[in-house]
Amino acid sequence: MAAADLRDELSCSICLSIYTDPVSLPCGHNFCRGCIGLVLGTQEGSGAYSCPECRAEYQECPALPRNRALGNIAERFRPTETEPGETGIFCTYCLLSPVPAAKSCLLCEASFCNKHLRGHSQSAEHVLTEPTASFMGRKCSVHHKVLEYHCCVDSACICVSCCLAGGHRGHRVELLSEASEKKKEKLRKVLEKLSSEREETERGAQRLQERRRESEIKAAGERKRVTALFRSIREELEALEKRLLSDISRQREELSLQLKDLIQQLEIKKDELSRKIRHIEELCNMADPLTFLQEQWESHGAAFCGAERGDRKRRNHIKVPAVGDLDACRISETLLTGLAGIVTGVEGWHIYGQEATELALDINMAGNRVSVSGYGISASYSHTAQCRPQTPERFQYSQALSSRRFPSGRHYWEVDGSKSGRWGVGVAYPSIERGGGQSLIGNNNKSWCLYRWNNNYTVRYDWKDTQLPHVPSCRRIRISLDYEAGRLSFYELSEPIRHLHTFTASFTEPLHAAFWVGGGACVRIISYGPAHCPAGTPFPELPLVL
Repeated sequence: MAAADLRDELSCSICLSIYTDPVSLPCGHNFCRGCIGLVLGTQEGSGAYSCPECRAEYQECPALPRNRALGNIAERFRPTETEPGETGIFCTYCLLSPVPAAKSCLLCEASFCNKHLRGHSQSAEHVLTEPTASFMGRKCSVHHKVLEYHCCVDSACICVSCCLAGGHRGHRVELLSEASEKKKEKLRKVLEKLSSEREETERGAQRLQERRRESEIKAAGERKRVTALFRSIREELEALEKRLLSDISRQREELSLQLKDLIQQLEIKKDELSRKIRHIEELCNMADPLTFLQEQWESHGAAFCGAERGDRKRRNHIKVPAVGDLDACRISETLLTGLAGIVTGVEGWHIYGQEATELALDINMAGNRVSVSGYGISASYSHTAQCRPQTPERFQYSQALSSRRFPSGRHYWEVDGSKSGRWGVGVAYPSIERGGGQSLIGNNNKSWCLYRWNNNYTVRYDWKDTQLPHVPSCRRIRISLDYEAGRLSFYELSEPIRHLHTFTASFTEPLHAAFWVGGGACVRIISYGPAHCPAGTPFPELPLVL
């Protein structure tokens, strides 16, 4: 009996089951959070909220604080209960032993097993549902009648009395089944849209995964190529080093043999001269004149005379080469030739895949506020008009295109931009407009541009600007174009090189290099040789505007 009383105290008055996440109303009554939430939801729009147990009213939906103590007690009590049925809902009329309910009647607020259901009224007023203990959530909290209709004005579930005499009188109402079907139809459309978005997102994720795999494969290939290149360079340098050291050793050995032979000859000559010197010294030391004069003078005289004659010729007869007299010129030539071969091999490796492209500005398209100098490689803003003839090709604004166009292939060129002023570089189709705001590079779908002003970088295409996070640290920019791949990339040639931005597009026309200069700005194309200068003309040095 005590257990039954305790179960009543721990049971929600709405669902008649042990509390699940119990919450309290300001009046002090406790309910399952889901049960009271459903009841308060049906009361929304009726003008006031009320407690299902004591009918205490609230002007606003009351807060639902969790009753932790009650929840802990209910959790401890719940495992001791026996769950005789699958749903936990039993027939109201099976008093001797609990029998699982098959249906519940919302009008009778009772549940029936299959046996008692056969004797239950089959009239339309008795609404049968799946077994439930939450009858209050399915009845009007005001009239205590079954919720059968849906008010389209207030978006609330109501009973027949609400339609005839309640606060929903005169409102457009629908049967719950009709309103439910309409809402389900809306949800199906939302579901269809979300499913489509999810599929598109999944496809995008797959494309990015493919790009990631491609980039990893490409990076691995580039790493392999770089490793092979430097391994080859090291091998060639080691081979060149061995060749040079071998040449030096060979020259040293040859010179050493020559010097050894000369030293031996000089030693023999030295010994002969020493012997003659000793003999002459002995003669000179004789005290007896007779004995001295009676010596074999002819042989000694000949030797003496030979020595006198030898004084004049000895310098030409004995040649002593300089020590360390190696052929340094040949060693240097071998070194330079070998290094030149290695450098040529590196250049032939095509790290960037193409050589720098030589460009010049087309003065026939340059705006009258663009001053073109340096044989077409420098563009600066001019405060005075250039008085060029107005033609359909000429831009109204201070911008210009290159005379060369790129219908295919991979190309890159470099420019130096002024530190002050505003300028932009990029590419454009030849069909770009020549006048009006839509003619500025980047202000249309026929041009792509990188702008620099106020110490910031901005990229623009089709009037859409994207400010880049990079703070300019260098004035030199590389523009790299891969026509077939549809990529246009900008790099700042700082130390190290920084990638600024890459446009991707499907190019449909040949492209020209494009340049725009604002007040006080100058842009110069970097040329790696006098390709733009007439024969015999020195390449000009063009100062930038700082």
